[in-house]
Amino acid sequence: MNEQDVRYSTAEEAIIDSFFLLLKEKDYDKISVSDVVKKSGIVRSTFYNHYENVTKLISAAEDKTIDDIFKLMESFHPQNDHELCRSYFLAICNYTRDNLFLAGLFKSPRGNSFLEKAMTMFHRYVSGTGKEGGAVPKSREHFTFLIAGTIGFTIGILHKWTAENFESPAEDVADILAQTFLKGVLPYLWD
Repeated sequence: MNEQDVRYSTAEEAIIDSFFLLLKEKDYDKISVSDVVKKSGIVRSTFYNHYENVTKLISAAEDKTIDDIFKLMESFHPQNDHELCRSYFLAICNYTRDNLFLAGLFKSPRGNSFLEKAMTMFHRYVSGTGKEGGAVPKSREHFTFLIAGTIGFTIGILHKWTAENFESPAEDVADILAQTFLKGVLPYLWD
């Protein structure tokens, strides 16, 4: 990566990081370009070199959030191990609670478009994923439907938890998710 690419990447990270920090102060739909410029320490033209407007920045924040979730998903290799599943789902719970943007999306009308975008991307991801080595799913179609269902129930539980302002401990929610996956999905993934 040359120096100009590094500067571009650094500025983009500063913009998105500033956006996430601003979420601690105000709702995402109240954040302006001026707010981001001030918080990130960049000049307005640098912002516009990266994003047309705040709406495009929000879209980039959605993409970053989905990318972060993909990274968590890639670290999970389904096994019949409660503690492994629990630690994975606890990481998802903690990410949801700590990412004010994601938590806010679960509570807002814009969340519907984000969840639709995320589900489409997750479906593409799942369609290309299979268990490595050993057992093989009953069928590719069977596998993708079960994983899509897992994504759906996970989002549903996280939505409820977020709507209740994270009243239940993350560990309890992770236990519910792990039990649901282990007893409701995993037995049907592979024969």
